Amino acid sequence: MKITEVDVWVVNLPLTNPFTSSFETKTGETRTVLRIRTDSGVEGWGETMWGRPVAALVRRLAGELVGASPFALEAFHRRHQMVPFFHGYLGYAALAAVDVACWDAIGKLTGQSLTDLLGGAVRDEVPITALITRADAPGASGKSLARALAEHAAHVVAEGGFQAVKLKGTTDVRGDVAILRELRRALPESNLRVDPNAAWSVPDSIRAGLALEELDLEYLEDPCVGIEGMRQVREKVRIPLCTNMCVVRFEEFAPAVRLRAVDVIHGDVYKWGGIAATKALAAHCETFGLGMNLHSGGELGIATAAHLAVVASTPVLSRAIDSMYYLHEDDIVEPLSLVDGKLRVPTGPGLGVRVDEDKLAHYAAANQRDGDLTG
Repeated sequence: MKITEVDVWVVNLPLTNPFTSSFETKTGETRTVLRIRTDSGVEGWGETMWGRPVAALVRRLAGELVGASPFALEAFHRRHQMVPFFHGYLGYAALAAVDVACWDAIGKLTGQSLTDLLGGAVRDEVPITALITRADAPGASGKSLARALAEHAAHVVAEGGFQAVKLKGTTDVRGDVAILRELRRALPESNLRVDPNAAWSVPDSIRAGLALEELDLEYLEDPCVGIEGMRQVREKVRIPLCTNMCVVRFEEFAPAVRLRAVDVIHGDVYKWGGIAATKALAAHCETFGLGMNLHSGGELGIATAAHLAVVASTPVLSRAIDSMYYLHEDDIVEPLSLVDGKLRVPTGPGLGVRVDEDKLAHYAAANQRDGDLTG
């Protein structure tokens, strides 16, 4: 079984509303999409974060893929283990695009879902998190902003059935604390989280963390920069600390555990370089008594399906995962089922999704016209 052809697209898809974090406001997502074809006629699809720089790396890898077996993933990753060293997140993302496409092809060739290939389902539905940002209350500020966001969040939860709510924090630490207090008043039963993307200083993180203890947050995600900063916060604050920024590769796992800097680690197929790496991270977390969740980098349906298969087959991934899937205006696959705040895990062979090639071409043309979206 050999790969005979590799095609790569970069697509731009709009979001339903602007999405604001501590470092950017964006109105759409740019993603790289990959298709491999085999000599048996089977196709495998992959999708990963970012656009043209990642697509360029994938195209460089494509020359080697032609003539190789989609089953030979261990050898592929071993040969390219230095790609992330030289290209950082872009390298991990490029490897993940190939990885997921091969897994999709393997599933179709064997007639098995990705979930079954990864060990079988321990859950059939995956709860996702309602994501709240300051862009959800345009024009509001101060107390009116906090109240408006709380009202908006209550509406989103009531309408969508979400169990968990995450506020994207900013450099306005006091404002974030005020918003979280209003969110807790409006949503007394929700699992509540905040993620400033390391925009707070260590002293501000400690002050905010102490002030937020009474709100019973599920966790505080990346309030400040680095393992050492997180350790200092963890020593003073009783809220569990989560990271998607200071533990993003296996070399950082041991220092974080040794310093007791984090309680929950966010994995991500596309930031960690593939499905097997993400499953290995889950095993590490279970071994050392840490929680685990999944980060979202704006996945469309192909990438979301891969995340759902990982969650469905991994017991430690028991929390509502981050997913921006519901915030996209459209998709390049037939829409995934979202009911009561939960995404249904696809059960068809491979990823279990069907790509709409007309939409793929439409959104690839948008990228050709507008370039990669950066905000």
